[in-house]
Amino acid sequence: MKQASISRRSSLKLFALSGTTVLAMPSVLWSAKNVVKPLRFGIITDSHYADREPAGTRFYRDALPKMKEAIEALNEGQLDFLIHLGDFKDQGAEANMKETLKYLQEIETVFQTFDGDGYHALGNHDVDSIRKTDFLDTIKNTGQKQAKSYYSFETSAFVCVVLDANYDAEGTDHFYAEGANWEDAHIPSEELEWFKNTLTQAQKPVLVFCHHPLYPFYKEGSKFHVTNHQEVQELMEASQKVIACFHGHVHKEEFKTIKGIHYITQLGMVDYEGLENNSFSIVELDEAHLKIEGFKRASDYETRLK
Repeated sequence: MKQASISRRSSLKLFALSGTTVLAMPSVLWSAKNVVKPLRFGIITDSHYADREPAGTRFYRDALPKMKEAIEALNEGQLDFLIHLGDFKDQGAEANMKETLKYLQEIETVFQTFDGDGYHALGNHDVDSIRKTDFLDTIKNTGQKQAKSYYSFETSAFVCVVLDANYDAEGTDHFYAEGANWEDAHIPSEELEWFKNTLTQAQKPVLVFCHHPLYPFYKEGSKFHVTNHQEVQELMEASQKVIACFHGHVHKEEFKTIKGIHYITQLGMVDYEGLENNSFSIVELDEAHLKIEGFKRASDYETRLK
């Protein structure tokens, strides 16, 4: 890939350090007519854009120029699509719905300069001082007249599934202005049934995208994963079709393999000041390898699939 004007961080290749992980592939046949060329897609997560002062490691205003830089680089990557894994925007130090929508519109305008198919997963900060419907009415997902919170789309060789865990245990939409608990993230029964049917009908290998990790993840005493992640894992494992799951939310990198499924968690774009601390990635995937090319703070990763 042409690197544009961005110098990618000479990052640690976990592949080189830990050795190649060799896994049995799911039972879905990798058809030669489907895998014509490797799938290449971009990932950005946790940009948290807002016009407010920094807090801790989060430099909210820097997310806008970081997003512009990332899109410029990704436009040169010959990608099949770009997905943002959630916490697209944030809110002001004092929550204000009108201001929050303005931040969302500003960052979405930049995101839409990507020259290709673009998609969103919903994060918990996307439903802070605006409701889920407000977010979905403002953003665009390729191929959807009205953006959805969970959905699927297909490439020539893969079925891609985007999940939404911004619900409580009763299946009520999270809305933090009304006191929702951000640690209590669920995939509700209706969505689980849809996911099961989508996996059953899939005639290609499946990739899953969800803001919240679909495996146990604790950090600094808080729970970051989907509460009913075991139900989701059981569906994925039974299908024998899911290759990998991609997550944001925790602002930390992690690469795990559980029962043959890769779980990949990415760094947040918002963290640390300046373009030198940007973070985004390109994923390349074929029937033999999964590779991640990390930019700036993001790490490279590679593993064999068979």
